[in-house]
Amino acid sequence: MSTPEQVTIEIEGNQYEFPVVTGSEDEKAIDISKLRSSTGYVTLDPAFVNTASCTSDITFLDGEKGILHYRGYPIEELAAKASFIETSYLLIYGELPTSDQLTTFTDKITASSSIPEQLKSLFDTYPASAHPMANLSSMICTLSAFYPEASATDLSAEQIDASIAQLISQVTTLTAYSYKKSLGQTLVDPDQKLDYCANFLKMMFGLAGENFEIDQDIVEALNLLLILHADHEQNCSTSAVRLVGSSRTNLFAAISSGALALWGPLHGGANQAVLEMLETINEAGGDYNQFLAKAKDPDDSFRLMGFGHRVYKNFDPRAKIIKVACDKILAKLGVENPLLAIAKGLEEAALQDEYFVSRKLYPNVDFYSGIIYHALGIPTDMFTVMFAVGRMPGWIAQWKEMLDQGSKIGRPRQIYTGAVPRSYESIELR
Repeated sequence: MSTPEQVTIEIEGNQYEFPVVTGSEDEKAIDISKLRSSTGYVTLDPAFVNTASCTSDITFLDGEKGILHYRGYPIEELAAKASFIETSYLLIYGELPTSDQLTTFTDKITASSSIPEQLKSLFDTYPASAHPMANLSSMICTLSAFYPEASATDLSAEQIDASIAQLISQVTTLTAYSYKKSLGQTLVDPDQKLDYCANFLKMMFGLAGENFEIDQDIVEALNLLLILHADHEQNCSTSAVRLVGSSRTNLFAAISSGALALWGPLHGGANQAVLEMLETINEAGGDYNQFLAKAKDPDDSFRLMGFGHRVYKNFDPRAKIIKVACDKILAKLGVENPLLAIAKGLEEAALQDEYFVSRKLYPNVDFYSGIIYHALGIPTDMFTVMFAVGRMPGWIAQWKEMLDQGSKIGRPRQIYTGAVPRSYESIELR
C-alpha cells in the first residue's frame, strides 16, 4: 500500500491539503505546520502523544516491537560492544569515532574533570537534607557562571565542543561530590589515570588518601547502565531540553532544565519508586504475592512500580539486557538483602502471572537499574542522579541537533476555556 503524498482535510465545507512526511523507518506524519495560517484552526493534543515536535536523526524507538536504535545501531550491539564514551560520541556527532577521534574526545573529557574551586565551596551551602537532584540541577546551571563564553550568541564549533566535554566530565564530579557531602566524607578528586566509569566509581566510593580497588565487573555494569539510559527519543526531559534550548540559552541552562524534568517520579524517579515499593512490601512482611493481588484489584490504589512502560508495548529491550547484568552483579556481590530477595521473587511471579503477561506488564529498565544501584550501595535518592549522568549525551545531542536545524523558538498553542469578556465593577470599602 503506497503512502499518499498529501492528505485532505475538510473544514466548514472547504478542503485543505497538507503534505505527508515519511521517516527513514517508515514512520508517517501529517505536516500541519501551516494549518493555522491556512484554516484558522489548531490541533489539540494533550501531552503531545500524537504530535511530532521535530525531526531527528538521533534515536529510533518502536514501542510496539520493542526496538531501540542509537543513530541506526541496535541498543543490543552497543551494550555488548561499546563504551559509554564511544556511545556518547556517536549520539552527539552522528558516527562512531575513529581511534584518533575517540582518543581526542576522551582526552578532552579527562582534562575537564576538575570543577572550579569556588563551585566546590557551594556544596557547603546546601542543607544536608537537600535532594541530590536539587544539588545537581542547580550546579549544572551554575556552570554557566564559571564558563560565560558558553553563553555567546555566535558559538564556534570549538566552543560548543569544549562545553560538551566539560559537561559530560564534570557531571560525574558534581554527582560524586554531592554524594560525599551527604555522607560527611572528604571529597575525592578526579583521577585522570582512570577511564570514565572507573574514575566515577572511585570518586563515589573511594576514600581520600587511600587506594581504591577497581572491580572490573562493576565498572562494566556501570558502563552498561549509562549506555542504556543515554537517550530515549522525545521524552519529557529531552523535550524540555529542546524547548528551553530553542530560546538559544546556553548548554548548561538547557541541560539543567532536563535534569529538573527528569526529577519527577513519573520520569527519572521511577527507579527510586521501585525501591520504595520494595521497602513497603518488606515492611508489610515481605509477602509479594499479596501485593501482586493488590495490583490486580481495580479497587485498590496500589501500583506495581517498575513493570510496563508508557512507550513499550512489548518487553523493554533495555530491560532484557540489564536483567543479565543484574543477575551477574547480584551473584558476584553475594548481597544478602531482603529487598533484593523480594525483587527477584516479584519478578519471577509476575512473569508467570497471566494478568501481567497478557497486558505485557514486563519488568522495565527502572526495575532492574534500581536493584543494581541498591546492590552497589547507592542511596535511593541518588538513583535519579545516576540516570541523569547516563542521559547527559542524549540531552547534549538533542540540544546540538536543535541548533544545527536552526529550530524556531518553541511556542505551543492552547485552547482557552476560561471566562468570556466581562466588565470590571468597583468594590466600595465599608
